[in-house]
Amino acid sequence: MDRLIVGLGNPGKKYAKSKHNLGYMVVDAFCKINKIKFAKETKFQGEISLIGKTVLLKPKTYMNLSGIAVKAVQQFYRIPVENILVVSDDVDLPFGKIRLREKGGSGGHNGLKSILDQIGSDNFKRLRVGVDKEEDIDLKDHVLSNLTKQQSKIIDDVLISTNAILEAFIKENEFSDIMNQYN
Repeated sequence: MDRLIVGLGNPGKKYAKSKHNLGYMVVDAFCKINKIKFAKETKFQGEISLIGKTVLLKPKTYMNLSGIAVKAVQQFYRIPVENILVVSDDVDLPFGKIRLREKGGSGGHNGLKSILDQIGSDNFKRLRVGVDKEEDIDLKDHVLSNLTKQQSKIIDDVLISTNAILEAFIKENEFSDIMNQYN
């Protein structure tokens, strides 16, 4: 295995349709299209699936501890940090907007912060999906709120692009080319 795609989210039905679970939604949609099943792996504290030379991971540690699962998989399979792609929500992007980055900080996202803390590098790739923010709602309440019907329709369209992005990453396309196409 030489690549890792991580979909960030919180486990459980309570959070399944929340904005904070967009990472899970992106990875789940990709797996559904490609008829890939996840298996629980207690040693990784997550669910994984293997496709070619790529590991797909959904940490089951809750968002704030996502880095524990990422580090476990990364070390077990000896995946270079620069070959990790993390999919997450982003309150600083307009709803449904996709942004790819080669590296960077957490931007205040606790899942990304946990990964940075655990693997000790910011050199992993990011696929962020905008969830916007509402000034009159507490940030935590906003990201943990469920998608509306209208937002779900927007995300359905976003999943077409994110599926193509994950496929290109798995095929080892240059990340700069993927960024140029989808940013």
